[in-house]
Amino acid sequence: MTSSLPRGRQGAEPQRLLTTLLGDYWFWRDEHIPSAALVRLLEEFDISETGARAALRRVASRGLLTSSRSGRTTAYGLPPRAHDVIVAHVLRLLTFGATMPTWDGEWTVAMFSVPEEQRDTRRALRDGLRLLHFGMLFDAVWVSPHDRTSDVVALVRRLDVPGVTVFRAREMTEQGLDGVLDRAFDITTLRERYDHFIATYREEGTKAARPGISPAEALRLRTAVMTDWRAFPNLDPDLPAELLPSDWPRDEARRLCVRIYDSLGDPAERRFREILAGYSPELAELASHHTFAQASTLRAGHAQRRTEFDENTDRDRLTMLT
Repeated sequence: MTSSLPRGRQGAEPQRLLTTLLGDYWFWRDEHIPSAALVRLLEEFDISETGARAALRRVASRGLLTSSRSGRTTAYGLPPRAHDVIVAHVLRLLTFGATMPTWDGEWTVAMFSVPEEQRDTRRALRDGLRLLHFGMLFDAVWVSPHDRTSDVVALVRRLDVPGVTVFRAREMTEQGLDGVLDRAFDITTLRERYDHFIATYREEGTKAARPGISPAEALRLRTAVMTDWRAFPNLDPDLPAELLPSDWPRDEARRLCVRIYDSLGDPAERRFREILAGYSPELAELASHHTFAQASTLRAGHAQRRTEFDENTDRDRLTMLT
């Protein structure tokens, strides 16, 4: 039986729209934005005030935002430790799919035996392997075509799980590569996700290339395409070309996303500033955008100890994988 990817979500969720907006135009800022301004931004996407305020509360309750008060005004911003994590996240998001990984023909294999009474430990181990883009070959045998040995060792140490073996191997099953792919990686469903993305944004990509698109329309389209694209680095195990069909659609999907996202940066930023200026002209001057083309200028921070923010970020990613 193959492991299925989650079914595509219908429409962009308010929480994901909110975090996309902040990542796109409030990147690396310490200042807090008034909640009324964030609610107004979400109204651009037909999110009701009630839905927008609920999204703010939920994102904050997950530790992905912090709140502050000045008189009767509530404002939201990024928590401590968030900036390094966000830089790493944005760097991964904008560079994902730019190149195809090379393959040495070997697999990283993680095998474990965790007693039934330690269900929480077993679930945490499986979740960690999913985040490392391992595929489940059998219940307690997980594989990756990338050299993830040190990552698995670090995961096992962090979780303090005994009975885990990790090694590199070349021959996997009697069925060869097809047997591994069929069991561990549902590339058929992943292809469907890419094809759906392309079908959704192909016409919009043509529209984005036309002169005169309004700032409001630019903000909506640019945010929508990034909200949908950001799912792929979590869903796609980034398999080497040797394991994929020759007509794999990721390159076309990425080119389409880049064209829309990069070309609409300036007018979308203007709309973000216009809305924020209605609540704080000083803050509006601080908004900015980045592009795929600028990804090479980003530098991830030095590795630090894991914090609650890191754990919450991982849980957010797992919602796409489970």
